[in-house]
Amino acid sequence: MFFFKQQPRFAAKRQERAAYLKKVSFLCLFAFLTTAMLLESDKALILSLTGLNLWFQKMIPTLLPFMILSGILIRMNLSDSFAHLFSPVLKPLFRLSDSCLYCLVIGFLCGFPMGARVTAESYQRGKLSRREAELMLAFCNNIGPVYFTGFVLHLFPVERPLIFLAGMYLLPFLYGLVLRYTLYRDIPMRAFLPSSAPSGRAKPSGEKNGLHAASISPASPAVARAPSLLEETQNSIVSALCSIASLGGYMILFNLLNLIPDILLPSRLTKLETLLGCVLEITSGLSRLPRSMAFWGYVLLPFGGLSCIAQTYSMIRKTDLSLGNYVAHKVVQTVAAFGFYLWVFAG
Repeated sequence: MFFFKQQPRFAAKRQERAAYLKKVSFLCLFAFLTTAMLLESDKALILSLTGLNLWFQKMIPTLLPFMILSGILIRMNLSDSFAHLFSPVLKPLFRLSDSCLYCLVIGFLCGFPMGARVTAESYQRGKLSRREAELMLAFCNNIGPVYFTGFVLHLFPVERPLIFLAGMYLLPFLYGLVLRYTLYRDIPMRAFLPSSAPSGRAKPSGEKNGLHAASISPASPAVARAPSLLEETQNSIVSALCSIASLGGYMILFNLLNLIPDILLPSRLTKLETLLGCVLEITSGLSRLPRSMAFWGYVLLPFGGLSCIAQTYSMIRKTDLSLGNYVAHKVVQTVAAFGFYLWVFAG
């Protein structure tokens, strides 16, 4: 009896110890990074400018218009109609609603982090159930084709680009199909059903302080009238600007973290330092990766780097979707890419 009474106390002590160690680790990281920025101010400035330039020159022009337009479609309840254009091909395969197919299409065509953004936004507005949102997040948040063809294939040119396009997009697509009929087979089949939202969909009241909770609350007078195009365009622009600014902050921060391996690793381990740069922030890491290491660049692309994971968190943080599950699925896809590119480069 005494043993069982002591168990909660021991558990509480373990939690306190873990919280203390976590706090100490963050303080040490902060102190080390601050000291490194002071001692290596030139390198810190270059890394910060690299992150800022990548954000300004790459992310804003390619992502911001898609964020605004996608937000307008979702707010005006037009996303399902847009996804219905792809239903004849995708619906028989996945047997999901048009709202799910919209997330799939935008995630693959517009690229990271639009897959996470439209999934979270659709879930917040009650267009997806939690299980549907989890499935979409698991495989629809990928590097965009414009980024892949215009940046990656330019850095690492190949003789057979279609094979590498298949590795980048066919693998996650097939992974999504496998998930649909295994771990997520409990989602109702909707191959030939109307695309109206079922009664089991997530309600906006289940959000974690969602951005638009007031505008879609049952008590809100906005529900009683049709959405205004100008009003929803304004809301979409403000939301998109907040999101794109957050992404820029993450790119600068994770570029700065490259100071840590630069200081700690010996000069003879430059290849390891370069790979760690890809793990931290994929775009700047790839730009420093030599062509002789192109294999590792293609392998790490599905994972996206810690910066991409943090940016995904910024997209889903107002929902109860699990970042841990997202990371686990990304690891599985990275392992699959490793096997695929072993076969490609061996041939």
